Amino acid sequence: MSQPVPEPIRVFLVDDQDLVRAGFRMLIDSQPDLTVVGEAGDGGEALERLAVTRCDVVLMDVRMPRLDGVEATRRLATWPTAPQVIVLTTFDLDEYAFAALRAGAAAFLLKDATPETLLDAIRTVHAGDSVVAPSTTRRLLDHFAAVLPDPSSAAPDSRLDTLTDRERETLVLVGRGLTNAEIAAEFVVSEATVKTHIGRLLSKTASRDRVQLVVLAYETGLVGT
Repeated sequence: MSQPVPEPIRVFLVDDQDLVRAGFRMLIDSQPDLTVVGEAGDGGEALERLAVTRCDVVLMDVRMPRLDGVEATRRLATWPTAPQVIVLTTFDLDEYAFAALRAGAAAFLLKDATPETLLDAIRTVHAGDSVVAPSTTRRLLDHFAAVLPDPSSAAPDSRLDTLTDRERETLVLVGRGLTNAEIAAEFVVSEATVKTHIGRLLSKTASRDRVQLVVLAYETGLVGT
């Protein structure tokens, strides 16, 4: 008896440039497990259409007229069944992109990322993980360093008290930007085991996603600049 074919991951495109959306649509629709279900030219239009469109992942430009991607992401994050958001930006050091990550986005990618990187990011966030590459983690820490306490003088954080030694070690590696596969290799365990550790970290520290774990690792001094 043949297994039922899983539904494709539903992707919604938000960008104020028609040509950019057309390129993304062509790439995504070329994949058997992905499909574009809608698009919008700014954050306001995106919220209106997403309210009536079933969607799993949103590709969100950050710099748009009327309503930018940061505010659109912040509003989406409050929805009971909010889709995952991948923030896209042209600029390597983009304050808007950092703000969108704090607002609830699950990933941050440059628009010149390779097609494979973008497609992998869509699949990764749909699976419940966040995409925080080491280079992005470095920029995140540099950015937050100006507003977070000096790690060397940080007060003890009670959220760390409930962590096991392995969970604390996992948090350090997440803070350094390692992927689940890289953490699994470091510990010589399966990725499933790492996902279990990540899930417990999110629960115990009341963190929304991997991005918040990165910030927590820094502000508690587990990972320094």
